Amino acid sequence: MTASRKTSATTPSALAAADPRAWRVLWSSTFAFTICFAIWMMFAILGIPLKTQLGLSDTEFGLIAATPVLSGSLARVPLGICTDRFGGRIVFFLTMLATVIPIWLLTHATQFWQFISLGLLIGLAGACFSIGTPYVARWFPKDRQGLAMGIFGAGNSGAALTKFVAPVLIVSFGTWMIVPKVYAIAMLVTAVVFWMTSATNPAHRVENPPSFSSQLRVMKDRRAWRYSQYYSVVFGGYVGLALWLPHYYVNHYGFHIEQAALLAACFSLPGGVLRAVGGWLSDRFGAQKTTWVVMWTVLACFFFLSYPDTDLVVQSARGPLAFNIAISPTLFTVLMFTVGIAMAIGKASVFKFVSDEYTGNIGAVSGVVGLAGGLAGFALPILFGVLADLTGVSSSCFMLLFGATAVSLIWMHFSFRAHGTAVEPRAST
Repeated sequence: MTASRKTSATTPSALAAADPRAWRVLWSSTFAFTICFAIWMMFAILGIPLKTQLGLSDTEFGLIAATPVLSGSLARVPLGICTDRFGGRIVFFLTMLATVIPIWLLTHATQFWQFISLGLLIGLAGACFSIGTPYVARWFPKDRQGLAMGIFGAGNSGAALTKFVAPVLIVSFGTWMIVPKVYAIAMLVTAVVFWMTSATNPAHRVENPPSFSSQLRVMKDRRAWRYSQYYSVVFGGYVGLALWLPHYYVNHYGFHIEQAALLAACFSLPGGVLRAVGGWLSDRFGAQKTTWVVMWTVLACFFFLSYPDTDLVVQSARGPLAFNIAISPTLFTVLMFTVGIAMAIGKASVFKFVSDEYTGNIGAVSGVVGLAGGLAGFALPILFGVLADLTGVSSSCFMLLFGATAVSLIWMHFSFRAHGTAVEPRAST
């Protein structure tokens, strides 16, 4: 028995495969991340009544909705590094606790700057991704890490959860202030449940961890920036759209907040839940092929979504013929559903690149990649608002995303031509 334990201790893959706690850790972490993501995205719903209450422009709405994404993104690198040094369980737990009071204090905010300030503190909830990714991955062998990280990443479905819960709370109680109260209690309970159901394995900590500054050297690695660029499209685009879509349905199609949130969830839900499928596909077919197909699918959908409502008059021999070109709410929702599926798969395939190429500093690398995606998620709602204010064209947000995806595809094509064949999944040793 002793010899067997020593062998497992020296073979992380064997330990991960045999450790019965691995799946318990995975499910408890996924549940915690789902709640964290729901709270991270709550301004997608709260922003709608706040826009009216504070008299905000579209640009200001984008800023208030995206502020938590900024701090959550900036915190991903240091928290990913802390995870390598101290272990995921304690870092995850303390990060969740740190957001409880700021969430509750939202009920006392009355001015724009107060919501921005509290949003920055609440944004730490989104940084839990760079904690949970390496924490979960190290419990599994290399050939199962894509699936494990995909299941954990399905916590992105918290964006859909908040679209189901928050509007119901607002309509039922007649005020948006009930949402922060419920969410603060939910975060506290989640932190306690996570601590009671998760586990710690000292063998997963990096032995003789490098200094903070030396781990940040990963930012000089071209591969890390390449994967960051991919992630800025599939995750940044997902976050930006998850924040913007309820507002889009209200403004462009005239739906009420609860209807708009429900339809927006058709994008957010598959965008989170199906991330596990993306992990499985990446394990089976490789990260490069999976990501390539994702990019082309998203590009095609954004092409149609970009087209603005248009009235055409054709002068025929029988007189003028009028045509109206517009995307109906049904077709719009179907296209967004497709985009959500593709982005879910893409988010997992990008992190399969990371797990294939990095081991000891996976926390730092996942933090850098997550930072790039999060910063894109922060910038996009603001840019959507600026474009809407400047042009008055609702679909301008999709024009921006179409251009960003096209650039990403071109960059991806030439980067792999320059660096050779993409890294395929490696067998566990």
